[in-house]
Amino acid sequence: MKNSTLLKIASSSILKNKLRTLLTMLGIMIGVGAVIVMVAIGNGAQLQIKNQIGGLGTNLIIVMPGASTGGGVNQGAGTFNRLTVADADKLKRDGTTFNAVTPVVSARVQAIGPQGNWRTSVNGVSTDFLTIRNWSVASGSFFQQADVTSARKVAVLGATVANTLFPGVDPVGAQIQLGKVPFQVIGVMAAKGQNAGGQDQDDVVIVPYTTAQNRLSGNVRIGQILVSTASAEDVPAAQNEVTAIMRDAHKLYGDPDDFTVRNQTEIAEAMSSTTKVMSALLAAIASISLVVGGIGIMNIMLVSVTERTREIGIRMAIGARGSDVLTQFLVESVVMSLLGGFVGLGLGYGGAALLGHFTGWATATPPSAVAIAVGFSAAVGVFFGFYPARKAAGLNPIQALRFE
Repeated sequence: MKNSTLLKIASSSILKNKLRTLLTMLGIMIGVGAVIVMVAIGNGAQLQIKNQIGGLGTNLIIVMPGASTGGGVNQGAGTFNRLTVADADKLKRDGTTFNAVTPVVSARVQAIGPQGNWRTSVNGVSTDFLTIRNWSVASGSFFQQADVTSARKVAVLGATVANTLFPGVDPVGAQIQLGKVPFQVIGVMAAKGQNAGGQDQDDVVIVPYTTAQNRLSGNVRIGQILVSTASAEDVPAAQNEVTAIMRDAHKLYGDPDDFTVRNQTEIAEAMSSTTKVMSALLAAIASISLVVGGIGIMNIMLVSVTERTREIGIRMAIGARGSDVLTQFLVESVVMSLLGGFVGLGLGYGGAALLGHFTGWATATPPSAVAIAVGFSAAVGVFFGFYPARKAAGLNPIQALRFE
């Protein structure tokens, strides 16, 4: 039997009872739609995390204080701080795989402007900060090396601080007070939004690290050192080089590291693996409805075999082979599954778009998920349609003709 004839007979049989066909396909439609929505949410979450991690810096390596041990109890990372500006200088001087290095001097202060005040974070950094963080200035300018060398009291505001202290006004050239120290605003950073941890990256004031260390923190030790590489491929080698330079700077000959080195790739992979597991779990749960839909198809096809027993007998009596009957019923099952799959695909795309619109969640449907969902719906049609098709093909023509 020709393929075109098979499709014509299958379509005619499916359209003969439209309501029953629609109810049969409903399980497949819901299953495919649910899988697409769940995969879109999970994939969107992974992309959002990747973008947020990337927003923290370009090929970023973070050097943090190490752990302290007292009375045999390890207090954890960050409890033993030996980081200094000299360490950052040595990294920049001796490193061969780095393209930017900056110390970070952090402090929490009350920022006071002409129209209000705001408690915020102050980050004392070098001029390499913009390169490392892949950040740009929206208004004014960033400070120069001369400002760092002379420890000038100049500040660049994050967008949140600028909007709070100077609502509706460009603050460049204005004076603010950080703690008890007056600073001149020379620029405003472009808005970056929240990071992967939900922290507002724009709630910050950036000043030269020399100024922050001398006028705000009063501490010789620094909070962390940021290092970036020219490309992501250089990060592993650069991380090893950071460790070697830092061990030499701290004269750790045979002693364990008194610092911690992390990179953004490790953080991104950890968070991405978590979302992948959740996405797979959600998709697996949604796939159950595909199985339920397949069972519905099998039930309807079994009913169809019973209803069309005489028709099958007539076909076999005039020369149709059992394989023709088997193929005919399989084609009907697969066509119903595919129709349900394509309708479910549209429902899934629409559902994901609506969910993203009303909740603000990021959604993204990879082409592979579409292919898998449609392919799986066709496989469901073959799997659950085979038994009814085989039953139809196995009918005795004489008994089928006598069936009332």
